[in-house]
Amino acid sequence: MLSLTIARSALLDALSSTAKVVEKRNTIPILSNVLLHAEGDTLAVTGTDLDIYLTTRVPATVTAAGSITLPAGALHDIARKLPGDAVVTIEDGGNGQVSVRAGRSRFTLGSLPASDFPAVLGMADSHAAEIAIAGGLLAKLLSRTAFAISNEETRYYLNGTFFVGVETPEGPALRAVATDGHRLARVQTSAASGVRTDVPGVIVPRKACGEISRLAEAAGEVDVRLVIMAARIQMTVGDTVLTSKLIDGTFPDYQRVIPTGNDRIALAPVEALSAAVARVGVIASERGRAVKLDLDGRGGLTVIMRNPEGGEAVETLDVEHEGAPFGIGLNGRFLADILEQVGGDTARLAFADPGSPVLIRPRQGDDALFVLMPMRVA
Repeated sequence: MLSLTIARSALLDALSSTAKVVEKRNTIPILSNVLLHAEGDTLAVTGTDLDIYLTTRVPATVTAAGSITLPAGALHDIARKLPGDAVVTIEDGGNGQVSVRAGRSRFTLGSLPASDFPAVLGMADSHAAEIAIAGGLLAKLLSRTAFAISNEETRYYLNGTFFVGVETPEGPALRAVATDGHRLARVQTSAASGVRTDVPGVIVPRKACGEISRLAEAAGEVDVRLVIMAARIQMTVGDTVLTSKLIDGTFPDYQRVIPTGNDRIALAPVEALSAAVARVGVIASERGRAVKLDLDGRGGLTVIMRNPEGGEAVETLDVEHEGAPFGIGLNGRFLADILEQVGGDTARLAFADPGSPVLIRPRQGDDALFVLMPMRVA
């Protein structure tokens, strides 16, 4: 039966990752537990919600190999509360009881059979794309598109980020796309190796995107490995492996909604426009978040918000714009979300008419673009 000792810091690191995958409330008791598998000089800790499996391996002194499952929340709390330099001993006493000791502290936790723990998702697929990309770069792809993922469960195929390989002048690029029907975010990078353009794109669920982004951001400049298959995605970084199911659905033809003929161009300072939208937004009501952008044709952009109670907020800022005066209504919160992710100091806003979507991208570079649908305003 399993018996091991492990540094508290190593145990906490493993549990901090895996516990995030485990749902706090479960109707299936085993899913509230993490699987501990001790062998050689390693402890592997696995958590799952049946859609995502996350395994982290950490060094341990194993005196008896074996596998057990323990409550994820309780074990994580124990590790978190112990002194930083503590050495933890975990022993399976049999009869569903496991002892956890550190110094003069002793805990007894109930265990469920390791054989009841769901098997990790299979990964065999001859058409898999194996991609290497810097963790920080992958995290940026995900964070810049996450805000546009839909929360509408009936449109489940929009409840994630679409990953696809595309050809660009710089070579194959990894592209991430998300949309909720009101706004769209498309970000890509050519700084990834192994990208294939001959396989269909896949939809990675929102929760998996969040976990992948968290692990990738922690990796920084270190490369992470992505294996993308027809029904699974797997990410490996260091001693941690995350495997997730994909959304079984068809992502819409996002290229059709990206405007190509918007010829009214305004170059706006991102920080100033974001601040103006935030300030006029203080009078927004629950029923209305529409802001009106008025271009005067002489280098002035006025941001206007009105509420049903008769309130009005107006702010004008300087932009680069030539042409006839023009006005359009937009969702203020959605516009703020895009400005937060557009990148650079200056945003390029391209308009067609008051009833057509707006194309927003950084002034320089073509790695990112955003589309925002218009709103009717008074």
